[in-house]
Amino acid sequence: MYNFENMLLKLLFTDPQIFILLSFALIISISIHEFSHAFMADKLGDSTARDMGRLTINPKAHLDPMGTLLLVFIGFGWGKPVPFNPFNLKNPKRDAALISLAGPVSNLLLATLLAFVLRVVPMGEMFSMFFYFLILYNLMLGFFNLIPLGPLDGNKIVFGFLPNKLAIQWAELQRYSMLMLIFLLLTNFTDKIIGPLVDFAIKILLG
Repeated sequence: MYNFENMLLKLLFTDPQIFILLSFALIISISIHEFSHAFMADKLGDSTARDMGRLTINPKAHLDPMGTLLLVFIGFGWGKPVPFNPFNLKNPKRDAALISLAGPVSNLLLATLLAFVLRVVPMGEMFSMFFYFLILYNLMLGFFNLIPLGPLDGNKIVFGFLPNKLAIQWAELQRYSMLMLIFLLLTNFTDKIIGPLVDFAIKILLG
């Protein structure tokens, strides 16, 4: 799968249609991810994201220009983090984990739904390619953000569901999480983790 990704990155500079399809797929995937964080926070009683205009799927509310460009051209980047106020949550520790979990879960659910549509609805080559890119990016974003290292969602998810004593120990370890994440990215170890998961999911969803 990641060999295919490398091929796509090369085509970005030679095929404008591929560039446009990939860019739109990426923008949609990021917007759904961030909207889901905002939606969950709002449902759990915190209106911070709503008040800041983040409770929308409009990409303008969620895209970070530099993070998006890096995602398109090198495969790693970010959207605008969705803020929330833990003091507005009934159970701040657990609810923060649920807010974090909403992002990657939404990507994985969307990939599953799109795969079903792609398999049962006849469509032309261009639409099929666009759906495939959407499925691919949503799987990548979903699995990547579940890595339990800050600032990724997986860090808060693990912290939120651990017993309090273990959660404190987990929080102390997170001072090194950014360095660990950078190391994993620089050594392409994340590809070795995420690549097989994406490959497996594609085989299950699309056959």
